[in-house]
Amino acid sequence: MIQGCGSDVGKSVIVAGICRLFANRGFKVRPFKPQNMSNNAAVTADGGEIGRAQALQAMACRTPATVDMNPVLLKPQSDTGAQVVVRGRVAGTWQARAFQDKKSELLDVVLESFRSLQSQSDLVIVEGAGSPAEINLRQGDIANMGFARAAHVPVVLVGDIDRGHVIAALAGAHTVLETADRDMIQGFIINKFRGDPTLFQDGRTEITRRTGWRDLGMIPWLSSIRKLPAEDAVILDDAPRTSAATVKIVVPMLSRIANFDDFDPLQNEPQVQFAYIPPGSPLPGDADLVILPGTKATLADLAFFRAQGWDIDLAAHVRRGGAVLGVCGGFQMLGRTIADPDGLEGVTGQVAGLGLLDVDTVLTGDKILQPASGMLAGSDARFEGYEMHVGRTTGDGLKNPYLMIGNRPDGAVSSNGRIMGTYVHGLFASGAVRAAILGRFGATSDGANHADLIDSLLDDIATSLESSLDIEALAAIAGL
Repeated sequence: MIQGCGSDVGKSVIVAGICRLFANRGFKVRPFKPQNMSNNAAVTADGGEIGRAQALQAMACRTPATVDMNPVLLKPQSDTGAQVVVRGRVAGTWQARAFQDKKSELLDVVLESFRSLQSQSDLVIVEGAGSPAEINLRQGDIANMGFARAAHVPVVLVGDIDRGHVIAALAGAHTVLETADRDMIQGFIINKFRGDPTLFQDGRTEITRRTGWRDLGMIPWLSSIRKLPAEDAVILDDAPRTSAATVKIVVPMLSRIANFDDFDPLQNEPQVQFAYIPPGSPLPGDADLVILPGTKATLADLAFFRAQGWDIDLAAHVRRGGAVLGVCGGFQMLGRTIADPDGLEGVTGQVAGLGLLDVDTVLTGDKILQPASGMLAGSDARFEGYEMHVGRTTGDGLKNPYLMIGNRPDGAVSSNGRIMGTYVHGLFASGAVRAAILGRFGATSDGANHADLIDSLLDDIATSLESSLDIEALAAIAGL
């Protein structure tokens, strides 16, 4: 089990890299994360949803993603509440305090999923959440040491040297952990090192002296991981920019933005200047395309959108002849009205949408989770994506669909062709779709299949781990 001294220390990427490394050695490998918190989710082969990182890790293992790989997923809807997804299906919306009190009840579910993965593989690589040193959350824990001890899984602890104080982070974790938890840790890894590795050799020696844990290696800074799907929206502030470009595409950073990995392929396009627009900043007047992204809380984020003045900016963008694309919750916002009669997002009622598409949406309790493949309406540009949404959309605007999913129309396009909406995620992974979309703005796509890029990056990461970690020691810890 790979645990970390904090969030964003690189656990997800290390797990993916180790999965690919051992898969390349001929082992049947499966990823597992008992509890995850993310609004970036993926639809699984067995018709549920899990965290995006576990879907990436499944790809690293060269196996289809299943709900057992992430049996508990928390999808934040507010600062103190989240939708709780258990084995791929919504189990309800819980406040943080309620989840803290109830999470131990989910341990049996978590262990059952883990045992299922064990039975079908040679090796399961487990990812922790946050840090085991957050001892205030230890009671009833199912994400870190609570799981490790219940499942008898040895732990490797990761420290992030890029954020500093890595010696204190690892030695401090050793200090605050209770003895039984501390004894689960069989070694440590230093991640994200830049520069001459010999300069930190004394630091590694000191960590071993203070903790007694085995030094399993130091991973260099891997710049290519920025092209991998991310789970946490906090990294969007650092999204790469491209200056020499033909087309400018912007995405407003909604407060509960979801499935934003949809836009990774656009960021990699050489002729695209891509930017996430943070709260408090206006939508730029020189954008060619504004994309309204998916969201975990459509009504709340529509209010948030208006509070930033983005509705005014968007109206001006449309008057100037700009194009708009709404994806999932963003599609719902572009319509005339959104109703929540059952209070699925907290309060019952109906609000006016942005009025750019002739459609109306009613949020419903049944969640659509399914793969979707087809083509852009009126073209031969094919895609493979997925649907993940609540709500039924109706209206005359649907008579001019944006996509065809087999024989089923999806989405809507305005009469002038400049306002578009769809429920399908993953569209931009298709080089043909990107070529069609960028072509209307005079830009050319590189035509790359995004899945091929990710697969190549996973091999590169595995190669880096092979050369920087003591793989034989890791294999021994895992009992191979």
